[in-house]
Amino acid sequence: MLLHLTRLLLVCAAVLVIPQAAAQSYRSEYRLSCVLGSGFPWGQAAERWAELVREQTQGRINIRLYTGASLVGGDQTREFPSIQQGVIDLAVGSTINWSPQVKELNLFSLPFLLPDHKAIDALTQGAVGRELFAVLEKNGVIPLAWGENGFRELSNSRKPIALPADMKGMKFRVVGSPVFVDIFNALKARPMLMSWVDAQPALVEGVVDGQENPLSVYLASNMLRVGQRYLTAWRYVADPLIFVVNPQVWAGWSVSDRQIVRQAAQQAARENIERARRGLMGHDASQWRQLEAAGVSVTHLTAAQRAAFVQATRPVYDKWRKTIGAELVGLAEQAIAARKEP
Repeated sequence: MLLHLTRLLLVCAAVLVIPQAAAQSYRSEYRLSCVLGSGFPWGQAAERWAELVREQTQGRINIRLYTGASLVGGDQTREFPSIQQGVIDLAVGSTINWSPQVKELNLFSLPFLLPDHKAIDALTQGAVGRELFAVLEKNGVIPLAWGENGFRELSNSRKPIALPADMKGMKFRVVGSPVFVDIFNALKARPMLMSWVDAQPALVEGVVDGQENPLSVYLASNMLRVGQRYLTAWRYVADPLIFVVNPQVWAGWSVSDRQIVRQAAQQAARENIERARRGLMGHDASQWRQLEAAGVSVTHLTAAQRAAFVQATRPVYDKWRKTIGAELVGLAEQAIAARKEP
């Protein structure tokens, strides 16, 4: 009888300890990093993810959003290593910003690989997207969903740009990724590496002539106010977003809570993609009309003009194909060719 009671007490003690240990693995707050704030679709996506997780876990997982890459001193290219190291718990990050550490993410920065939004979907929602998620897991993060920052368009304060020759000698702010330097050098322009925080005063002061960013960033930042009155819709590269979690943080949650976090990321990502594309495609071109009404000179490339840019940047494409991996690039090219065009 005594032996039976002893065993029963040990079992009861174990039952009590397990939930307590599980509870202790949950922090009071988790750090979510994002480069842009709630005035941009990117920041809104991160904000929405945190909101959904908090609601659906009844506050068990409380996420605080840090914008402006503030957890890494504003240097967005340091964000990915900081997720690996546990300085950042969660992130909604840019494939461009993370490409210095994960070379395969440069796929989306191959010049003129992606002709339209259907091409982006063909990659992120298919075999290429799954392959890239596997690569990210090997690099020490848990990827959950694909979002979108958008196609990056070109603006400047000097003149309309419709051909590569128009860019010769002009200074453009570009993000800190080597492929962008190669692209602008191939177009005979002068790429200037600087953070987005530094870019805006540089545009005002004329240190740089122009910049490249998604239209949502151009609008939310009121780039016309800093003299960027010429805009070229060239769709030369795209910038998908990725919702990720640090592996140690992920392991500290229950299986059911992990599923909630994953589904919340996927819902926030769907809403983000819809918001990022609104007014830019199909029958709704309201954002382009808004720009023109405000006095922005918009140049939409003809097929021949686009072909000239493709030809000028082809050596960059071929160089980076080897860096990214010829097999992965080939898989992407096949997926794009097989897509249903808009």
